[in-house]
Amino acid sequence: MFNELDPILHTPLRLAIISLLIGLEAAEFVYLKEKTNTSAGNLSLQLNKLKKAGYIAVTKGFKGNYPVTTCRITEKGIEAFEK
Repeated sequence: MFNELDPILHTPLRLAIISLLIGLEAAEFVYLKEKTNTSAGNLSLQLNKLKKAGYIAVTKGFKGNYPVTTCRITEKGIEAFEK
């Protein structure tokens, strides 16, 4: 029987983000921006949607004097991707 697609993962950019994170322990915002070839604003919006759904965890910190945003896929995100 056909399973319906997860509406959170239905958009190409969110699916691309999850696809990248599934193979990594974590990824920085800049890396995801470069790999998905999208704007910072659009990436930020899509990351927030994935975070609200519980599919990714986002941590903010610093490397030296520079802010760094790091994303990790959660168990819930892995399960959604596998479905």
